[in-house]
Amino acid sequence: MPGAADARSPGPRRSLGGRLYAGTPRIGTARRVAGGPMEAKWLEDFLCVAETRSFSRAAAIRHLTQSAFSRRIRALEAWLGAELIDRSTYPARLTPAGELFLTEAADMLRRIQDSRALVRGERASSANTVQFAVPHTLALTFFPGWLTDVVRGFGPIATRLVAANVHDAVVDLVEGHSDLLLCYHHTHHPIELDTERFPMQELGTEAILPYSATGRGGAPRFRLPGTREAPVPYLAYSPGAFLGRMVESVLQAAPEHCWLDRRYQTDMAEALKVMTLEGHGVAWLPDSAVVRELRDRQLALAVRPSAAPRWRAEMAIRLYRDAEHTRPVVAALWDFLECEARRGR
Repeated sequence: MPGAADARSPGPRRSLGGRLYAGTPRIGTARRVAGGPMEAKWLEDFLCVAETRSFSRAAAIRHLTQSAFSRRIRALEAWLGAELIDRSTYPARLTPAGELFLTEAADMLRRIQDSRALVRGERASSANTVQFAVPHTLALTFFPGWLTDVVRGFGPIATRLVAANVHDAVVDLVEGHSDLLLCYHHTHHPIELDTERFPMQELGTEAILPYSATGRGGAPRFRLPGTREAPVPYLAYSPGAFLGRMVESVLQAAPEHCWLDRRYQTDMAEALKVMTLEGHGVAWLPDSAVVRELRDRQLALAVRPSAAPRWRAEMAIRLYRDAEHTRPVVAALWDFLECEARRGR
């Protein structure tokens, strides 16, 4: 709504659509002229269509319209001065120039990614350090306690945590910058990864529910569903955020219409919690983010307890690894977790 506060984190990278290429930073500017700067995402597009042999399938994987995808392939061809794709056949096939460029494109993209990793210092990590890519909420709430339990059984382990939004965390695993990905999963909003290359373990579940700051006697200051005359001030996740999609699913399935007045939005659950504690409105928050605040009666459910199940969503917490790039310390940790799961812990 006009005038609403809007706290934005850097926008998410495009979804991966499995094991194909995504998320590499671009080179140069967005100019698409022959002889001008080339963009790394054009290489990703080319490698994708070379693997799928289908413009429509490759465009879907790259989360582009087919016309936008075709323009980017044309831009790469213009930059090279040669046609790479034979569009007169179905399925599409590479021209002789395309076949010649295929290996070069993959090598160029690998060098770009390696250079970025080197600059970031990611190659300097210890061989015994396990790097986790974790969405912000789980990084602050679930991960510390879970790691305590792991160390108790597995022993001391050196870890590095990269906190990001869900899309960036997935990209970090797929591009080989992190060893393990810890994230939420829901059947309506799945993380689409190649299950053979990226096996997973389910570590637990977490619910998301609407909360309000408390007033006199510990009662919520705001209560859903509100009315047309008095809508409930709503603290929302930014469009595209995973938890935001979960909340939208809850609202669509709600037992009655919810009258909301959007006052604030952000990608981060912790930021929403702070705004909720300050009394700015109602926010849906994960269980693990509000344990202390519920105990201290700073927050309360914004619905009647008996109605809570109809205003909640439950998510799985999953751990993924890349089976094609697993170092010994990661394999040992993975085996330990699988053993613990079989023992029912």
